[in-house]
Amino acid sequence: MAGTYKTTQGDVWDLISYKVYGDEGFMDTLINANPAHRHTVMFGAGVELAVPEMPSASPVSSLPPWRNK
Repeated sequence: MAGTYKTTQGDVWDLISYKVYGDEGFMDTLINANPAHRHTVMFGAGVELAVPEMPSASPVSSLPPWRNK
């Protein structure tokens, strides 16, 4: 999904990433595409964010290998 996303009250970066990409691991992609909001932790309703194309590579997991199964 590329385009824009309009926030709902209480949205956070990882939830938005999950909603638009199906994976919360792409939140860095969203933050980098929206530098004016990079310090926002929780959004109010109606903030329009840019949503770039989903990166072709999966995000690097911060979980240890035995938890990635």
